[in-house]
Amino acid sequence: MAPKDTLATQVREALADDILTGRMPAGTRLDEVSLARRFSVSRTPVREALRELTAAGLLDTRAHSGAAVAELATARIADMFEAVAELEAICARLSAMKMTSPERERFEALHHHCGELVKRGDAELYHAANADFHAALRAGCHNAALEDAMETLRRRFAPLSRAQFRGEGRLADSYAEHDEVVRAVLRGNAELSFKTMRSHVSRVQRAFEEYTSRVSRRPARRNGRAPAA
Repeated sequence: MAPKDTLATQVREALADDILTGRMPAGTRLDEVSLARRFSVSRTPVREALRELTAAGLLDTRAHSGAAVAELATARIADMFEAVAELEAICARLSAMKMTSPERERFEALHHHCGELVKRGDAELYHAANADFHAALRAGCHNAALEDAMETLRRRFAPLSRAQFRGEGRLADSYAEHDEVVRAVLRGNAELSFKTMRSHVSRVQRAFEEYTSRVSRRPARRNGRAPAA
């Protein structure tokens, strides 16, 4: 059996897809028992997935009334992108100064792996490799407090980041942006590392907004209901 955090991630990603593609429109109520049955898991990973989606601003959860799909709160999501951009940029700056030689080699290898996935056009595997790439950058900053803060923020941010890869040409663009970061970090250019990473997250935000705007223009589902699982 997969670890609970892996199960929670699988549930979270599936539900985020349903929400961001409009299959679950705003107001759709989510029931833990039904979701556990749908995904063939216990209620524990479902509960964790719902907590993370609430933290990401995709669900509204209230005591005694359960969870429901939220209207996308533009300001809240913008705040999250801003926080990720600034903190991840600090990680990049510190990594440029503090990464060890083995860490630099692994960081570069992860980048090249992402490039292979771009050639294959595999968005799902690229999403996972992208997470490994950013995790390696955070580890390279050698600041435990910053790593802990970013780990929490990144988990909340993951559903928003994943949506960007549905945009045409986004895999290649993401890889090109990573390339700018990698070059700066490997050269030990702290300020350029900061600037290129902050720019990268800003472009992620733009890609996310373009995707959600495109989805919002689709015809509404009849009766506002999501299709049966």
